[in-house]
Amino acid sequence: MSEEAELLVDSANGVTTITFNRPDALNAITPTMLEALDEAVAAADADPEQRIVVLTGTGRAFSAGVDLKALGQTSPANGVVGTSLDEPARRLTHRLSTMPTVSIAKVNGFCFTGALEIALACDLMVVANEAKLGDTHAKFALRPTWGMSQRLPRAVGPAKARELSFTARTFTGVEAQQMGMACRAVPAADLDAEVAGLAEQIVANSTGSLAAYKDLYDASDRLGLHEGLAYEYGHDYPITDTAERLAEF
Repeated sequence: MSEEAELLVDSANGVTTITFNRPDALNAITPTMLEALDEAVAAADADPEQRIVVLTGTGRAFSAGVDLKALGQTSPANGVVGTSLDEPARRLTHRLSTMPTVSIAKVNGFCFTGALEIALACDLMVVANEAKLGDTHAKFALRPTWGMSQRLPRAVGPAKARELSFTARTFTGVEAQQMGMACRAVPAADLDAEVAGLAEQIVANSTGSLAAYKDLYDASDRLGLHEGLAYEYGHDYPITDTAERLAEF
């Protein structure tokens, strides 16, 4: 396992796990962490041996959100944290949601605001039952700039998204799964095994099919039903292992 600044990166069996590694600060996000995270995700996506990227955190937190102390003397203007965080965060969230490699947020503990935006940009979210999550932008007179206003309502529906953002309340991993934000929720002691099992199931499938699904589900977010159906029918993808896999039957 190698350490890259505020991150730990480990690759095994086609899965790259990237771990936020500032446990004394509840893995609060800094500009350098975002830059390093985007680079690590890009490197994994460029490696044909890596099929899945998993994001998680060391200790009690996935991440408590932006470390405002890292901004120094900069004060957020009009509720925006600033380009030193926004630019790498937007690159990262766009990459997580659009790259062919499957991305999974393994939410092991506290996951607030900017960290939740990163988790929502992943294809799948698996949470510990005991995890605490929330969109606390409004509590601190901030506004979202990393995708919360677009991804949260798609994950839980517009009414529930407004309730979560307007109240800035904390909710558990169990509730995240019940709302449809997370695909699975398990006791914290079982989280590693649950994600490992999920990753094993995904890795067993066709790389080309998975990349096609990622693009098609992205189109589903962007297009209406009829346009989406036309997009699905009209797009070709470089899936090269069909004959090989069918021959197994």
